[in-house]
Amino acid sequence: MKDSAFHMTMLYDFYGDLLTDRQKEFYDLYYNEDFSLAEIAENAGITRQGVRDVLVRAEAILNEMEEKTGIIRRFLEVQKGLEAIQEDAQQIAALNRSQFHSLQLEELIGDIQRKTAELKE
Repeated sequence: MKDSAFHMTMLYDFYGDLLTDRQKEFYDLYYNEDFSLAEIAENAGITRQGVRDVLVRAEAILNEMEEKTGIIRRFLEVQKGLEAIQEDAQQIAALNRSQFHSLQLEELIGDIQRKTAELKE
């Protein structure tokens, strides 16, 4: 079940509010607190299989939402694009410092860097 911790965390961050309180609790304990199925079962007073069933259902809900909406995929693409823009701005700034010495260009580069940093937050 612990396929990709990063992927499962992203799913929870984006779609976790769609889960029941019990699903949220078990999901958090399993993926974020690194509890075993047995530990969660003992604390909840149910079987390991009961915990597993809750987690499998929660994972299915989260994965289904991502399949339908693609929000995480698009978010990651936008983050990658913003990083590329920031790298390009740094190269333009270096070129400006070495060849053009334009204050106007420096200001525009600063604006681009500030705006991309804001969008990444």
